[in-house]
Amino acid sequence: MDWSKREPWWQEIRGKVEAGERLSFEDGLRLYQSNDILAIGALANAVRRRMNGDKAFYIYNQHINYSNICVNLCRFCAFGKDKGDSAAYEMSVEEIVGKIQSRRHEPITEVHIVGGIHPDLPYRYYVEMIREIKKARPEIHIHAFTAVEIAHLANISGQSISDTLRDLREAGLGSLPGGGAEVFSPRIRERLCPKKLSPEGWLEVAGAAHRLGIKSNATMLYGHIESAEERVSHLLALRQTQDETGGFMAFIPLAFHPRNTELSELSNTTGFNDLKNIAVARLLLDNFPHIKAYWVMIGPKLAQIALNFGADDLDGTIIEEKITHMAGAETAQGMTRAELRRLIHEAGCTPVERDTLYNIIKPSAINAQQSAEKGS
Repeated sequence: MDWSKREPWWQEIRGKVEAGERLSFEDGLRLYQSNDILAIGALANAVRRRMNGDKAFYIYNQHINYSNICVNLCRFCAFGKDKGDSAAYEMSVEEIVGKIQSRRHEPITEVHIVGGIHPDLPYRYYVEMIREIKKARPEIHIHAFTAVEIAHLANISGQSISDTLRDLREAGLGSLPGGGAEVFSPRIRERLCPKKLSPEGWLEVAGAAHRLGIKSNATMLYGHIESAEERVSHLLALRQTQDETGGFMAFIPLAFHPRNTELSELSNTTGFNDLKNIAVARLLLDNFPHIKAYWVMIGPKLAQIALNFGADDLDGTIIEEKITHMAGAETAQGMTRAELRRLIHEAGCTPVERDTLYNIIKPSAINAQQSAEKGS
C-alpha cells in the first residue's frame, strides 16, 4: 500500500498504530470520516495480526431467547413486544431446559441467553433457569443476561447489582453477553430508547461484574441515526472502562436491521460501513483482546472478509437466533462447525474453536467428536 500518496494525517495515524500508541478521539473521527476503506482495513488487519496472529475464533454454541415481552419497547427493536401482543411469548423453565436437552448429543460449550425486560416474571424464575440448565448440562458455560437484564433483576430482587450477580453466579452463571449498550449518546437514548437502562447504568453493571471476576462482552448498535462523533465517544467510553476493569473479552459491532421497527424508513447498513465499523473498532479499542464479526447480522460472506479488516472471531453455530431475524435478517439461523471452519480457512486464517472465555478447544477433542458423529 502506497501511503506516500495519502493525506499527511494518515502518516500520523499509521505511525501511532505501528508504534502501538493509543489513537485519540480526533484520530477515530478522521477514520470514520474517511472513505479509504482499504487503508483503514490494512491498519486494522495489522493490529489484528499483532494481537492474535492468523487465528480466527468460533464457538459451538446455542442461543435461547426466553421471552420477547419487554417494557422498554425501544424504537430500533423488532423483538420486544407488549405482553398482550399476538407475537409475544415466554418460555417456562421446563421448556428452556427441554431445548437444552434436545441438543444434548451435540458438543455445545456455551448457551447464550437473553430476553426482554418482562414486567411480571419473578426473580426466582431467572435463578431457577440458570440452576436447572446447569443441572441438565453441568459442563456447559452459561453466557446470560445483558447488563440491562441484570439491572432489572437487581431491581425486582431488591438487592444490589453485585449481590444479584453473586446469586446468579452461585446458580451457574458464567459470563455476560454485551447487548443493551446501543449507543451511549444522550441524544440517541432520548430519541430511541428513553426507558432503557442509562449508559452509566450499563457501565456500572459491567464494572460490577468484572470486579467479581465475571467477564463480559461489549457492543454498539450502529447504522441508524447516530453520528460519527457519537460512535467514537461510545468506543472511548468502553475503552476507558476496560482500562479500569480489564473484564471485557470482545467487542461486537451490531448492524442495525430496520424492518418491523419504528425506524423502518431507514435503510440497512452497507457492507462498506459494516467493514469500517469493525476496522475502526479494532484500531480504537487497543485494550480489547477480540473484535467479533457477528455473521448473523452482516452475513457469512462479509463476516469472512471482515477477518482481514480487524475481526478475529465469527461467533458461532448459534441455532434459533430470533432477535435479528424478527427485524428482517436474511441470514440462516445457524451454521455448522464445518461451515465456520471453511469460511475462516478461505480467508487465509487458522480456525480455532474456543469456549466462551477464549480457552482453546483442542483439535484432538474436535476430531474425536467428528469421528463419533460420523459413526453414529
